[in-house]
Amino acid sequence: MNDDVRLTLVFPPSLEDSVTEALSARADLPGFTLLHAEGHTSDFRTASASERVRGRVQRRVLWMIIARDRVEVALGALRAEVAAHDVRWWLEPVLASGRLA
Repeated sequence: MNDDVRLTLVFPPSLEDSVTEALSARADLPGFTLLHAEGHTSDFRTASASERVRGRVQRRVLWMIIARDRVEVALGALRAEVAAHDVRWWLEPVLASGRLA
């Protein structure tokens, strides 16, 4: 049984440097993948005018494959440096993973 999970973080572009620097500063954490995305929400208070017109807000999505028992280390590093209400996270099981070569 694989004890890895995928930690997903979704946050506004303004937090990209803070989030990635907080995680990169920890040599004991694995790497991550960062995606540019758009999201729909019912709360457009912080949306720009163009986002309101389009009905979608700019977001970043970060994926990290991490051992389940290391998740709190990653979240703790983020809470210490970022601690923003605009950062959503969740975990998903990783059934298998590896490299092709």
